[in-house]
This record gives sequence, structure tokens and C-alpha cells, in this order.
Amino acid sequence: MTAVRHGLTIVYTGTGKGKTTAAVGLAVRAAGNRMRVFFVQFVKGQWKSGERSVLRSLPGVELAVTGRGFTIERLRDPRIPMAEHQDAATAGWAFAQALVRGGEYDMVVLDEIFPAVTAGLVDAAELAALVSAKPAALHLVLTGRAAPPEVIAMADLVSEVVPIKHPFQQGIKAQRGIEF
Repeated sequence: MTAVRHGLTIVYTGTGKGKTTAAVGLAVRAAGNRMRVFFVQFVKGQWKSGERSVLRSLPGVELAVTGRGFTIERLRDPRIPMAEHQDAATAGWAFAQALVRGGEYDMVVLDEIFPAVTAGLVDAAELAALVSAKPAALHLVLTGRAAPPEVIAMADLVSEVVPIKHPFQQGIKAQRGIEF
């Protein structure tokens, strides 16, 4: 007799590095157990990252990049108007909602969804409604800084990543394979 899966809502939040990395690790673990995974990245844009390459190569894993790039002013590419960020987020959010509600996947990861909420690109109440309406067997993984309190309250597992020490503090720039 096969046990019925209890789909979890998992939140990785906080100001430290490692939220996406944790979600990638979970997606790899799920794929290793022959689960169907869809990994959606909000906000990060089209720059190349190691996790995208490996996730796309895994059987049973699909990945979509829906954002146009970072929206934080000091990281934002000034050549991309905020209207383009909004349009990309609106389309990505509709796509993510269909994935979560569709029942085709065992796990859906909404990477950097919370910064999309913070930037006003995705409505916090709509995100909370999606979490509460997810299929019972679906594992829903949400990442990013500043998780809304109502989402934290609904989640089954919440991990806060807190920075204690970071190489940036020593003047060491982002490195391929570590930061991206």
C-alpha cells in the first residue's frame, strides 16, 4: 500500500545567502525520487547561473525564468523599464498559478517570489490565496527575503537564512559556482 503524500508548503526566507540554493537542493532531491518538479524564477532575469543549467538537465525537472532582472534600485539594470518588470511578473504570476493549480507536478518552486511581492509585482493576498488553495499532494516551495507573515503562518516548514559572515564583507566579489 502506497502512502498518500502530504504536500508541504516550504518557505526559505531571510537576508542571508542560500535560499535559492536550498530550493535547488530540494528540487534535486525530489527529481532523484522521480518526482515531477517545476522551478519558476521570479526577478533574477536572464543572466546565466549554474543551477539553471543543472536543473534543466535533470529528468522530470522543468524551469522557467519569468523575471526581467533585479528590481532593487542598486541592482536594477536601468535599461529595463519598470513596466517591463511588471509585464514579466504579471505573465510569470499567471503561469505560476496555473502550475500550482494544474496538478501536473509533485513540486513547484517559486524562487524569489517574495521580492516580487515586496516590489509590488505580485500581490501578497493573491500569493496567500494560492498557498491556501494548492492541491493537497503538491509540495510548494517559496523563496526570497521578507516572506509575508500570512504566508509564514500557513507554511508547514519555514527556514530563515541569517547572515553571520559573508565574503562580500571582505571585499571578495561574487564568484561563479558560489553566487551564481
